[in-house]
Amino acid sequence: MVTRAESAALTRRALLDAAADLLDLGGPEVVTLREVGARAGVSRGAPYRHFTGKDSLLTAVATESWERIADRVHALRTDPALSASDKLRGALRTLIGVGRDQPHLYQMLFRRRGHRPEELGEGLDRVRRQLCGPGDPAADRIRAAGRFQGEFLAIVADLVGERNARHYGALLLTSAHGIADMELSGHLGTDGLRTTSDELVDTLVRMVTDAGEPT
Repeated sequence: MVTRAESAALTRRALLDAAADLLDLGGPEVVTLREVGARAGVSRGAPYRHFTGKDSLLTAVATESWERIADRVHALRTDPALSASDKLRGALRTLIGVGRDQPHLYQMLFRRRGHRPEELGEGLDRVRRQLCGPGDPAADRIRAAGRFQGEFLAIVADLVGERNARHYGALLLTSAHGIADMELSGHLGTDGLRTTSDELVDTLVRMVTDAGEPT
C-alpha cells in the first residue's frame, strides 16, 4: 500500500520529469504548470501543491541537473584509474555534452543573474512563495551549482595547484562554453575551422597540464 508521502514523492517526480521533457522539446517558454501536469497525468491542481509556480518548478529542474553533473564530475575526480588530465578531459566533455544534448537546459543553467527562473517570479508567484513556507529553491540550486564548481576546481587544482585553480578553472569553463556554443551552431565542422569539440578539449587539457608542470 502506497503511503501519502510516497504518493506525493511519485507525483513530484512525475512533474519534474515532465518539466524536463518539455524544456528539452521547446525551452522554458513551453513549460507551464498546466502542460506539465497534463504530461505527468496528474490533476490540474497537483502541480500547485508541489511548486509555487513556473519559476520554482524550473529551479527544481535546474537543481537536479546540477546535482547530476556534480555526481558525474565527482565520480571522475575520485576514480583511481584515471590520470589527472583524463579527469579534467572527462569533466569538460561532461559539461559540453549537456550543451550538445540538452541546449535549452544548458542555457538555463548558465543564465546571468536576473534571468534565472527563480529570479523572475513576481506577483502571484511571490505570494505563493510566502504562503508555502520557508523553503528556498533558489538556495538549493546555488548549493548544487557550487558543488559542481567545487568538484571541478578540485580536478583543476590537481594539475595547477590550489593557488592557480580558480584562474585556470575560469579559463576552462569559459572555453567549454564557447566550444559548446560553436558546436551547437555548427561552426566547428565548417571548412574554415575543421575541428571538433574533442580535439579542442584535448588542446585545452594539454595547455593546462603543461602550465602545471614545474619548469
